[in-house]
Amino acid sequence: MSELSSRVELRPLTLADEDEFCSLVRASAELHLPWMQLPASPERFREWMHRFDDGTNLGFLIRVRETGVAAGTVNINSVIRGRYQGASLGYAAFAPSAGQGYMTEGLALTLRYAFTELRLHRLEAGIRPDNKPSLALARRLGFRYEGVSPAYLYIDGAWRDHERWSVTAPEPWQPDPSLPQV
Repeated sequence: MSELSSRVELRPLTLADEDEFCSLVRASAELHLPWMQLPASPERFREWMHRFDDGTNLGFLIRVRETGVAAGTVNINSVIRGRYQGASLGYAAFAPSAGQGYMTEGLALTLRYAFTELRLHRLEAGIRPDNKPSLALARRLGFRYEGVSPAYLYIDGAWRDHERWSVTAPEPWQPDPSLPQV
């Protein structure tokens, strides 16, 4: 999952990542709030990891090759097959590595994985309108603006509006019509 970048690699998030993940989330609290809330305690991390049990959600760490340190996290959420072949994307940088381009490279790897290995056609990211760094990242990776969803996600104690941004698989890949329409 790492042939596109010489600086980072994409690795599945596992229970063994608990200590590092929680430590980085705590160190990144100012960076993440009010945009998102990631688990910062071992108990919350283990609860949160259950979302990946059935395969409809996939979690990854973006790791810096040179040091092995996690620079960020990315999730491919709510994978829907059949005629849609799509999912939503969630991502967050960790403060110690923020601003160094690792998330751009790591999300590029994620897109390649989603479109080639998972054979998805579409990824969508919901981004708060005032989250300028995340909006810039989506633009850099070729996501298209699709509109605003009012009261889209419950974050930081309230239902928050989000802009919808999407990217589709590059041509010439097309879904195999013989695939089951699950």
